[in-house]
Amino acid sequence: MFKTDKSALELNTNRKYLIMRFVTGCRLAFSDWRRFAALLLYIISASYVWINKSRILPPPETIFFNSIINYITDLVIILYIIIGLIFTLVLFGTPRGAKSARDNLWKAGLVNHAGESPLLLSRIRAKTNKKIIILEFMANGIPLKDWQDKKLKIESALNLHIAKISEGKNKTRILLYTVSANYTLPDLINWKNEFLSNRDFELILGESLLGKETVDLATIPHVLLGGSTGSGKSILLKSLIMQCVLRGAIVCIADFKGGVDFPSMWHQYCTILTKENDLLSLLSLIVEELMYRQQLLKESGYSTIKEHNEETGSDLKRYVFFCDEIAEILDKTGLDKYEKEIISKIENKLATIARQGRAFGIHLILATQRPDATILQGQIRNNINYRVCGRADNVLSQIILDNTTASDQIPKDAQGRFINHEGTVFQGYWCDEHTVFDDMPLPKSTNFQSKKQE
Repeated sequence: MFKTDKSALELNTNRKYLIMRFVTGCRLAFSDWRRFAALLLYIISASYVWINKSRILPPPETIFFNSIINYITDLVIILYIIIGLIFTLVLFGTPRGAKSARDNLWKAGLVNHAGESPLLLSRIRAKTNKKIIILEFMANGIPLKDWQDKKLKIESALNLHIAKISEGKNKTRILLYTVSANYTLPDLINWKNEFLSNRDFELILGESLLGKETVDLATIPHVLLGGSTGSGKSILLKSLIMQCVLRGAIVCIADFKGGVDFPSMWHQYCTILTKENDLLSLLSLIVEELMYRQQLLKESGYSTIKEHNEETGSDLKRYVFFCDEIAEILDKTGLDKYEKEIISKIENKLATIARQGRAFGIHLILATQRPDATILQGQIRNNINYRVCGRADNVLSQIILDNTTASDQIPKDAQGRFINHEGTVFQGYWCDEHTVFDDMPLPKSTNFQSKKQE
């Protein structure tokens, strides 16, 4: 790009920025009482100057062209008032630290091909959490992915923690949800049963800088959880299982790691399977239940089991299938033909649930260290929209999240620290299974059985 072209582009950008600041200032002048009071004071002052303009003029006997001077003075005062009003509104629309933010982002290398850095449009305190400041930027052609890839550099440049990065009302705006650099997540957060959500069917994964991190299985039906050994994913998985049990869901756990992670107390509340044939039989029952519910909703005219239960008074429970290490189940390496056929059938059942489970209240929550294409087929992976990764290398992070943010943003010695597919970092809860189960009544049965069979 030639120097003249670059200068013209920068001039045009600054002009657009000035207009945006003016428009923002107009909006804020009527939405913030302090700015409105300042604007009103300016208008009163300007009116006073206009009313008393005769005092500004020299005495008539000293002026030869009095009418001309009067006209020029009136014009100057009008221009002064108008320019002052515009300047005041632009000032209202200029967030604190706008120039500093632009310069620091330029130094951090967050620039477009013309060398322009983003422009800060607004700085707003979140209504739901007063410690969160939302910074809105005019992106200047810098895509969301570049912001996410350079998150650590941006945090350093602006001296704050970024809890979330998202697009604004269109792709020209970027929103940074930030907190003070002095605020950090604790290394350990103990689970309490009062944290349990009342929303159907919301599970709480942990706490981020924005507050509680949740996933609503009614809208996002399946979860993929990854992380290296010792990252804390098994503890997070147990936390989610406990919540499902407490919420009255029918829970099944496939544990092909010897069953050591789920001692006897778990068997009182969940169905736990450790053999392929048993798992295939159970998944067949779940798919049968799925088909039954599909027909039931079709006949009743409702689109989800939540609507069906609310309108008919039924109590169709949610089925949640957990797997602590899906690779232990689906890895076909070294298997004979018969064993491979069983695994293929298990894969097909999981794929059916992944595709159709949402409306019918049947969910998958799968954990693994290596969910690559040879282990977890595309039909399953592509239908799992909520993904979480703990401590991981670049390869595992890329497999789980389709980026390397887990490797970049989760400390190598962190336990229970996770990042989701949206880039939100959170600390998972530490659960004491003995305490959680102490006051919990035993369910009537933990056996899966299709309504069709009943």
